[in-house]
Amino acid sequence: MRPTLSTGPRRRATALLATAALLAGGAAGCGSSDRSPTAAPSPSASLDAGTSASAPAEVLGVRDPWVKAADAGMTAAFGTLVNDGDTDVTVTGASTDVSPMELHEMAMRDGRMVMRAKQGGIVVRARSSHALEPGGDHLMLMNLRQPVRAGDQVSFTLTFADGRTQTFTAVAKPFTGAQESYAPGHGAPGASAGPAS
Repeated sequence: MRPTLSTGPRRRATALLATAALLAGGAAGCGSSDRSPTAAPSPSASLDAGTSASAPAEVLGVRDPWVKAADAGMTAAFGTLVNDGDTDVTVTGASTDVSPMELHEMAMRDGRMVMRAKQGGIVVRARSSHALEPGGDHLMLMNLRQPVRAGDQVSFTLTFADGRTQTFTAVAKPFTGAQESYAPGHGAPGASAGPAS
């Protein structure tokens, strides 16, 4: 006599839970833990201290990273730097393969808003965040070696005052909102961040 399987509600529920657990475990095993600079950023992407299991903890996180699309000349990268630590963190530099970079700010000079290099770096206070945004602090790409087109993913490396570095990837998108000009000479005495031509 062959054994029969009970197909009652309790047996079916147990079988469904077991199948769901196996599928979830298999899907998790297929996911990549490699957070390479070419991975698409998530809405709350984090700066990456590396891909090895022994990598140190993040210095900062970054939310909503993006870069203004541009064919040539200058452009800028933005996002929100998040410091979940108990001490202030200072970003002293940024780099990318696409262009030389500087840390920039918008400031009043002689009654006009001007764009200039940010002296002393960008300080992100302990347990707080710091916005990099059009019309404020930003990461300036000084002289594009190639176009940055909408949809491109650009890898950036931040350098901190203590010598540590972290990378993140930002997606390029078109933007005309702040009407800033990234024309050569924008940081020269007398130059302003006027409307883009």
